[in-house]
Amino acid sequence: MAPPRLPPHVAALATELAALPGALAVVLGGSRGSATHRPDSDWDLGVYYRGSRRPLDPEDLRRLGRQGHVSELNEWGPIMNGGAWLTIDSTPVDVLFRDLDTVEHWLDEAESGRFEVLAQNGYIVGAPTYLPVGELAICQPIAGELPRPSFPDALAATAAERWERRAAVALMFAGGYAGAADVICCAGMLAEAALCAAHSRLAERRQWVLNEKGLVRRAGIDAVQTLLATPGATSAELGDTVAAVVAALGTEPLAAR
Repeated sequence: MAPPRLPPHVAALATELAALPGALAVVLGGSRGSATHRPDSDWDLGVYYRGSRRPLDPEDLRRLGRQGHVSELNEWGPIMNGGAWLTIDSTPVDVLFRDLDTVEHWLDEAESGRFEVLAQNGYIVGAPTYLPVGELAICQPIAGELPRPSFPDALAATAAERWERRAAVALMFAGGYAGAADVICCAGMLAEAALCAAHSRLAERRQWVLNEKGLVRRAGIDAVQTLLATPGATSAELGDTVAAVVAALGTEPLAAR
């Protein structure tokens, strides 16, 4: 596969990243890597290294003198383990650090149908550990070589079932909060149910998920967006919204008793 075409200033940064001590590969990721970007989308460059051999040193990236913020390793959470927010010639460029040792472990787990959902900054229902595996599958390589996994059959089965069960639990709690006229918690549980149902449907279709942006639209359950725009304020109104979301998702709330 030929490397992606990058603006000269982004390509220059990619070359600098590939030369960092410990860097194994550089890829184009995010919406531009998957060709779903808008004209104003930023550029996401992933830098892979092996922590067991030579971890990246964020100070090496700072020494490049690029404008922006560079994090420490593991500063951004267990899935997004660090990177930088840079501005290159007025162009926003995000640099993402990825430990290939960790990602390959999660790939092995995914191929056996196993995964965890970890609390991650910026994610409502958490980030599954197969998310960085999907990055490997979808990204466009710029420099170096990386695994290019397909969606495992075992993961399609276990992830679809697990996310669907979680959606059912969230709907159960949403009904309880509706009865208490708790708008925030009811709406929050409905949002969780919608995102979990979307994860389930996309896993069943063997489609990778990289983040929660546009997730319900991709899953074909965008009708929930309108319902959550005005969930109501009274117990009766919230109860009607819960019932409508249940119907839209086609998921029955868990019955605890």
